[in-house]
Amino acid sequence: MSKTTKGSFTLPGESGYEALTLELAERWGADVIRDSDGTKLSDEIINAGYGIYSTICIIRDHNEWASRNLDKLQQCFLITNPKVAVQDYISIYLMEDFFAEQFKVNDSKEAFKYWQVYDRTTGEEVPREQWNYERESGNVVLTGIVPWHKYTVSFLAYRIWEEISMYNHTTNHWDKEHLMQIDPIYTETQTYLLDWMEKWCVQHPETTVVRFTSLFYNFAWIWGSDERNRHLFSDWGSYDFTVSSRALDLFAQKYGYSLTAEDFVNGGKYRVSHVPAEKRKLDWMAFINDFVIEFGKKLIDIVHRHDKLAYVFFDDSWVGMEPYNDRFEEFGFDGMIKCVFSGYEARMCSEVKVDTHEIRLHPYLFPVGLGGLPTFKEGGDPTLDAKKYWINIRRALLRESIDRIGLGGYLHLVEPYPDFVAYIEKIANEFREMKELHQAGKPYELKTKVAILHSWGKLRSWTLSGHFHETYMYDLIHINEALSGLPVDVQFIDFEDIRQGALEHCDVVINAGSAGSAWSGGEHWNDHTCVDILTQWVYEGGTFIGVNQPSAVPGYDHFFRMAHVLGVDEDTGARVVHGKWSYTVKDEHQLVPEGATIKGKNNIYLTDGAATVVNDQDGDITLSTHDFGKGKGIYLPSFEFTWANTRLLLNLIRLAGHEPSEPKYISDNWYTECAYYPESKILVVINNSDQAQSTTVDTEYGRQTFTLEPYDTVITNIGVMKSVKD
Repeated sequence: MSKTTKGSFTLPGESGYEALTLELAERWGADVIRDSDGTKLSDEIINAGYGIYSTICIIRDHNEWASRNLDKLQQCFLITNPKVAVQDYISIYLMEDFFAEQFKVNDSKEAFKYWQVYDRTTGEEVPREQWNYERESGNVVLTGIVPWHKYTVSFLAYRIWEEISMYNHTTNHWDKEHLMQIDPIYTETQTYLLDWMEKWCVQHPETTVVRFTSLFYNFAWIWGSDERNRHLFSDWGSYDFTVSSRALDLFAQKYGYSLTAEDFVNGGKYRVSHVPAEKRKLDWMAFINDFVIEFGKKLIDIVHRHDKLAYVFFDDSWVGMEPYNDRFEEFGFDGMIKCVFSGYEARMCSEVKVDTHEIRLHPYLFPVGLGGLPTFKEGGDPTLDAKKYWINIRRALLRESIDRIGLGGYLHLVEPYPDFVAYIEKIANEFREMKELHQAGKPYELKTKVAILHSWGKLRSWTLSGHFHETYMYDLIHINEALSGLPVDVQFIDFEDIRQGALEHCDVVINAGSAGSAWSGGEHWNDHTCVDILTQWVYEGGTFIGVNQPSAVPGYDHFFRMAHVLGVDEDTGARVVHGKWSYTVKDEHQLVPEGATIKGKNNIYLTDGAATVVNDQDGDITLSTHDFGKGKGIYLPSFEFTWANTRLLLNLIRLAGHEPSEPKYISDNWYTECAYYPESKILVVINNSDQAQSTTVDTEYGRQTFTLEPYDTVITNIGVMKSVKD
């Protein structure tokens, strides 16, 4: 692998670098050229015979209109840091903690009615007559309050610098106008945008695909005033940036009750995606989703009337779009584009119901990466970066098909890096070969079907609330990443799905996360019905795999509600004087590969001594299995994505599903993986390491041995090999 092929590749073009653009379009096999944020395409590029993607962010690039309609800018609630009163009055400067270039206090009459002041010591709201806002100083003054109590002010603020533009400015040191974002919740904004969209389509006859980046509301990204803590809050799944006084008023009219600032700021914690959503938040999400679909469809219809395709970027201003919502198809999008750092993000894109799925590879063609480290500048190694990203994405692409790949950014940055250019050429050809394999038929999978159980279910398929590097601390994101390239069928379910009979189609249920989190389930485990259904399902042959604090909720005989199935529980302090069962470590099924690492907890104990401890670390249980009826409970105190741990997870799934002890189409070296396509009899073997590896795969045509270079891919028609041997 790989042969030179053409197509299914989107190249970022750049005016002023026409020769480079067309040269790389040919070399990388591009069939489409796109613009990027900060670049334009010249007539020479537009007329070169390629499809043209045009990037629009529908709510920015309207500064002239926005400057005349500053009351139509997007907003959010902010909350000041708690301040301790040392006497019976206190003055709080609202913008002390926030980036003044991002926010401006909205003290209009419509917004002011939603402001709130709280005594955080008692948790009670301070009556309106005890505080006053001083517009000139920007302070809220509280009087008649209790000394030594803590106080906060929650207020609406205009967002005066669109966050993605703000990030690109600060990262790439742009010296140009700050872009504002306008809010289509206002009828005047809607009228303007519908007219703008119509005119834009007329003025861009060359555009074949309008690439919406994305729709209206960005994920929450609150910057602070102090560079030591610039990023105060970020949540890719948050709805905190969808708020305005008008939206709140419309919500109250539709739902019959009003939301408050506290419903959003939550005492400074905000309503993060990692916590199970209460009804008030779910109602707000549904309200915003209804609006985004209704108005978004009008814009997409305009694009279609001009015989253009409409693709949407599953990042940036995606909030309210919800691709895994049952209503997503109402938009009428033709394609989905996702920037990916990892395998689970590729899977997240691949399973959205659109005609075309496209992923944007990393590294972006920017001088520095998202973490601030150099990429296309002195000290950077973009080729190595590309390899590390590709090995994680590649394994997911072998499991589920993606239609297109591409890059974004400034193309001229690649000129000093010929090795990067060569590696992207290799990736492009590899991708096209993998796409052809999927077109011939689906890859082989184990018969065991896996379900991930958390409070969001299908709505947050293949994600938590951000990219891998943003949510790496959570066990479930590591499990998602491991699963993204394994030969198993995976679905995402919630607790209502359990009540509706979803377990009939599952062999394994994985529940992972910290107690109280959306991923472990939190208060959903108070539902005895779900516990009963899961218990019966395991007893009749299913397997419940718990990681970290699965099914954990206080108030019962065990901290883990499924402790009777798992055979282990966590001592939260009530059992420090109780005896503990002794055990002998026994890995009779050879589940734990050499090199696997699991971090233990020193407070996990056997409930009745019946569980088998498969692995431990310094006396802490790190893997246990427990027979329960015909089924099993399996427990791990943590899970981190490594190649050895990925093989461990696969071994656990195979054990749960009673798969053959000597499986076919699984490589014997866990640094390598494989995918087999029965219809074409093609076996693909990949090396996930930076060292040469030898691996053997048992197939229906006999055992096949391969030697792979670092990061390499080998594709073989094993049916032809068998015929030759015969």
